[in-house]
Amino acid sequence: MATHDVVRLRGESGGTSGSDYWEERAVRFAREGEGRAAVCSFGMPEYYNRAVDLCQQLALRRYLRLASTGTVLDVGCGVGRWSRRLASLGAPVTGVDLSPTMVAEAGRRTAIAGLTERCRFLVGDVTNLDLRERFDTVWCVTVLQHLLDKTGLVGAVRGLIRHLAPGGRLIVLEAAPSRASSRCDSPVFTARPAAEYVETFQSCGLRCLSVAGVDPSGLRVLFLPHYRALPPVLGKLVLAAATVVSLPIDVLLGRLWVQPSWHKVFVLARAAR
Repeated sequence: MATHDVVRLRGESGGTSGSDYWEERAVRFAREGEGRAAVCSFGMPEYYNRAVDLCQQLALRRYLRLASTGTVLDVGCGVGRWSRRLASLGAPVTGVDLSPTMVAEAGRRTAIAGLTERCRFLVGDVTNLDLRERFDTVWCVTVLQHLLDKTGLVGAVRGLIRHLAPGGRLIVLEAAPSRASSRCDSPVFTARPAAEYVETFQSCGLRCLSVAGVDPSGLRVLFLPHYRALPPVLGKLVLAAATVVSLPIDVLLGRLWVQPSWHKVFVLARAAR
C-alpha cells in the first residue's frame, strides 16, 4: 500500500476557495517541528498548538482504537499526524489533502516513522472527491469548518458518505459551538453551530450516533480574537495564562462536558433506508 508520490485526483482544483492559502501555509510550516503550525492554529505559539493537539488526541482516543481494526480514509490529512497514529495501531490508511506540499510531507514523515507499508497519500479536494473505494472508517478532523458555503459543505459530506463502507463509521471533529458564534470566523474558517452540522448530516443520509466534547473551558476561544490586537509580549503572556487555566478542565472534562465545548466529535453512520 506504499505510495509517496503526489497523485492528483479528479476534482482537486475546484470547490475549496482556500487552496492557495493551504499550500502557502504548508510551504511555510509543514516541515517545522511536528508540523502543528501547518494543521492546528495558524500563527499561534507552539505551546498553544500542543494544547490543541492534546485535547484532540484525548477526545479521539477511543475512536482511534476502534478505527484501527479496519481500513481508514483520513480526509484533510495534512502532514499525516492522524494517519500515522492510525497506521501505528495497525490500520491501512489512505490520506487525502488539498495541498501537494502537505501530501509530500506526510509521506516523508511516514517513511521516517517506518509506516510506509500501511499508508498512502493523495492530493484531492474534499468537496469533489471520488476515489472509487470504500473504507470502514472515514476520519475527518477540522476540515469541514474551512468550507464556508453550505453547498460546499453538503457536497463534502455526500462525498464522505460515498466512501463509507456498509456498517462503517464517519468520525468528524469540528469547531461546533452549541450556540452560533462568529467571534473567530475568518476568510478561511467558520464555526457552525452543532445543530447545523447535525441537520446537514441528517439531510445527507447520516444518523448521529453520539456527540462528545473536546474543549469546554472556553477561555482560549474568548481570548483568541484579541490576541493579535495586543502587544506581542502581553498577548503571549495572557494566552499562556488562558492555556494553563484551560488545559486541566479540557483534559479532565472534555469528553463529558459537551454543551460548552467549542469543538465537538460527531460519530455518524448511514441512516437505515
